[in-house]
Amino acid sequence: MSDLVVLDADAADLLAEIHASAFDRPWDAGDLADMMSGHGAHLLALRAEGRIEGFILFQAVAGEAEILTLAVRPDARRRGFGLILVEGAAAKAQAAGAATLWLDVAADNESALGLYSRAGFETLGRRRGYYRIGPNHSVDAIVMRRALNTAPASHYSP
Repeated sequence: MSDLVVLDADAADLLAEIHASAFDRPWDAGDLADMMSGHGAHLLALRAEGRIEGFILFQAVAGEAEILTLAVRPDARRRGFGLILVEGAAAKAQAAGAATLWLDVAADNESALGLYSRAGFETLGRRRGYYRIGPNHSVDAIVMRRALNTAPASHYSP
């Protein structure tokens, strides 16, 4: 059994641990706490069998929302948790007045691109060299959008 829970900046250390397990260039607890305290910021975490398995951080302001990051523990992947988190964020963003949900995703992150496609996002463009991987390497970002008034049925009720 899994459920979505709302966490606050007090959970930043745990969230940083999860983020570090999911990304090569993770955000630290201070980064996450700062993002969580921003205007219109929302964080949903997914708890399964008593453990936080992942989270989504997004911002909803002035009729639009943006996914800032989504992280699921590697040993909890391929269980539908990412989709549950995206659907929860979409429902909460729509309840906060957002009509559109945006995100950037690394062009080489095939699993995330598949997740967002399944969640109803469409590709709108590309930001060349957006993610810096090292001093001489970068990866493009794919810009994606989902209209919230035509969203698929949600797994989360705000």
